[in-house]
Amino acid sequence: MGFLGRLGTGIKKSVTGTANFIRTGVAELKKVRWPTRQELFSYTLVVLLTVTFVTLFFTVIDLGIVKLIEQIT
Repeated sequence: MGFLGRLGTGIKKSVTGTANFIRTGVAELKKVRWPTRQELFSYTLVVLLTVTFVTLFFTVIDLGIVKLIEQIT
């Protein structure tokens, strides 16, 4: 089998593999239990509150370190 024959086989496997990957992905997405509007709102609120808390925490820590360094120098 020459170079072009092997190249054609490689391309065919690549296209078949890609199509199979997409087909499998669609099948998996059909199995997903999507959240209700209420659950989505609740999860979003938890994420926003957590991000706000972590941001404030690290802001306070950063300001404390800055004050400490200012007192040292």
